[in-house]
Amino acid sequence: MKKNSALHLFLILFSTFIINAQDTLTHRKNYKYNNNFDVALSASANQQMGALSWVHFHSVTKKQRFKIGYGIRFNSQFGKNLTYVTAPASITSKRNDPGVLFSKIYYENIDTFFVAKSQNNSLNLSINLQYTIKQKLDIGFNIDAIGFSFGANTTGKYISSQSSESGSTKSAKPTAFNLLLVSDNDIGFLNSELYARYWFNKNWGVKAGASFIFTEYTTDNKLRLDNNRWRNKALIGMIGITYSPFK
Repeated sequence: MKKNSALHLFLILFSTFIINAQDTLTHRKNYKYNNNFDVALSASANQQMGALSWVHFHSVTKKQRFKIGYGIRFNSQFGKNLTYVTAPASITSKRNDPGVLFSKIYYENIDTFFVAKSQNNSLNLSINLQYTIKQKLDIGFNIDAIGFSFGANTTGKYISSQSSESGSTKSAKPTAFNLLLVSDNDIGFLNSELYARYWFNKNWGVKAGASFIFTEYTTDNKLRLDNNRWRNKALIGMIGITYSPFK
């Protein structure tokens, strides 16, 4: 009896191993599907951005219409005559919890850092949501979650009605760390997109929508209210093209 029990246990374990191995191989084989490679351009009168991204989607509904995905995105922003304002929510709203989204803004705490020329780059992990209305039409939203930024140092004019340093020139560099939190709790250079995509053939699609961009500088020295972080927000039009080698 003991030998038979041991044999049965061995067969169960061996069968489980084979099934798991097959599932792993199937997953690896199927991983090539639902990968999108995007090039997107966003522009306004005084700000432009290019974005290169890769996204892998997973279907979460039976009809495979709703998908969630993760990806990597490189953003490169160029701007001129941009106004950056006091960034930390702990200063602008006097709180740094999720409730900051609905809290009062204390405008007396907000100063300005005016930058004649800005150039910021970021490499971030992204969160992606997408719904397919018909086989050739997608509606989607994505947002950067975490990463890092880099770019050239710049100088800007500090403007404050409550500081003796108002009107002086300050040196700054792109804030190095990027993190999605809530509203003004966010840190660094983050990009998000709301888009519609049309697949004009099996592998190629075009998309259009809007990009919401946060870029941020850190001044070399802390200024009024012990602040050295400055943010510019911009909602601008976006167009792009997508290549999906396996759908």
